[in-house]
Amino acid sequence: MKNTFYFKDTELPDESKLFSLFLTTGWNESYKLEKSEMFTAVKNSWYYVSACDKEKLIGFGRILCDGIVHALILDLIVHPDYQNQGIGKTILNKLVDKCRQHRIRDIQLYSVKGKDGFYRKMGFKERPEGEPGMEIKLFQ
Repeated sequence: MKNTFYFKDTELPDESKLFSLFLTTGWNESYKLEKSEMFTAVKNSWYYVSACDKEKLIGFGRILCDGIVHALILDLIVHPDYQNQGIGKTILNKLVDKCRQHRIRDIQLYSVKGKDGFYRKMGFKERPEGEPGMEIKLFQ
């Protein structure tokens, strides 16, 4: 059976559908976000891409960006039932292409442990030890 996947980047996904997809990751165990908080974060993004199968939201990714120098890819999610079908690759390519179109010089991303191989295949590299970059986790 031919898949019915399509991708869109000009409209926000439905808040409930997006939150349901987000919950499939397990990330909310530490973030403890309300649906409205997560949706507000997404609305504040520079760019986003959704993947759908008919009316079902099956994938999503977004970028925070200053529009010139730095971009951060976040929340690349593919529903577990749809993984390993090229959906994540398509979303990531669309996100990177948007950065290319705007001549963004530096693209970074957060990666779930164990998924680094996927990102390496897509041209990303781990930041060398000693390179800038630190984090602080608030509200744990």
